[in-house]
Amino acid sequence: MILLTGGNGFLGKIIVKKLIRNCGLICLSRTATDYKISLEREIPSFNHKFDLVIHAAGKAHSIPKTVIEKQQFHDINVLGAQNLLKGLEKSGIPKQFIFISSVSVYGQELGTDISEEHPLEAIDAYGLSKIEAEKTIKEWCEKYNVICTILRLPLLVGENPPGNLGSMLKAIKKGYYFNVGGGKAKKSMVLAEDVARFIPIIAPIGGIYNITDGVHPTFKELSSAITKKEVFNLNLNLAKVFGLIGDLIGNKSPLNSLKIKKITSDLTFDDSKARKMGWNPKSVLEYLKNNNL
Repeated sequence: MILLTGGNGFLGKIIVKKLIRNCGLICLSRTATDYKISLEREIPSFNHKFDLVIHAAGKAHSIPKTVIEKQQFHDINVLGAQNLLKGLEKSGIPKQFIFISSVSVYGQELGTDISEEHPLEAIDAYGLSKIEAEKTIKEWCEKYNVICTILRLPLLVGENPPGNLGSMLKAIKKGYYFNVGGGKAKKSMVLAEDVARFIPIIAPIGGIYNITDGVHPTFKELSSAITKKEVFNLNLNLAKVFGLIGDLIGNKSPLNSLKIKKITSDLTFDDSKARKMGWNPKSVLEYLKNNNL
């Protein structure tokens, strides 16, 4: 029997579709599923004993604007994991545990082929909460001899994607998206459906893995795949000027120097460790070309 937390989330729904043939898939979520629970608020009481637990629930990456929003990352991602583990101790220890983490644990704004050996240097609320959750889960799995897998994901791609890609799609459809400096910066990303397919392969093995599509497309390649057209390009020097102006304006500005640096710098991750374990993903660009998002 399999327990999936976050079953109503973006990745969770895709995992459900891919694992639907597995009998005994039980979902936990803060909205209506088999177990309707907010993990940060309560320890679940399960009526089942699970062989595999896939912990995909959590607060997604965003920039907190208040102290309360910062605290939410810790409450949902760390306390939520701790309460889940306490609930499993009561219902029965699973054989395998998969935690959906993030490449944000590395704390890097730029870099190429960052591997799992890179230090965990995140200083933001989201990255720190993922580091702490990883540590908690690893120690628990070691204590109870559970096969532990941690999947560190970059930008997720699929139908109606959340986050930065979702914002990019909306901007393109409304006609106000533009590339900066030729859109040459490469970013790692991965198809959510490939993540789902990898789960039954890696669950019996365990380990910590970056998973990407291996292509690491540029912003220009992404926008071209989505629109099938050329999009406006903002000269890099001019963009830097706008960034400096944004620094003076403050939070209300859509651009600042940090954002310009992020969207013009490569940030890619090495997934060779996962490939040795059977990771064989599809190209995000090919998916975007063949699907109207």
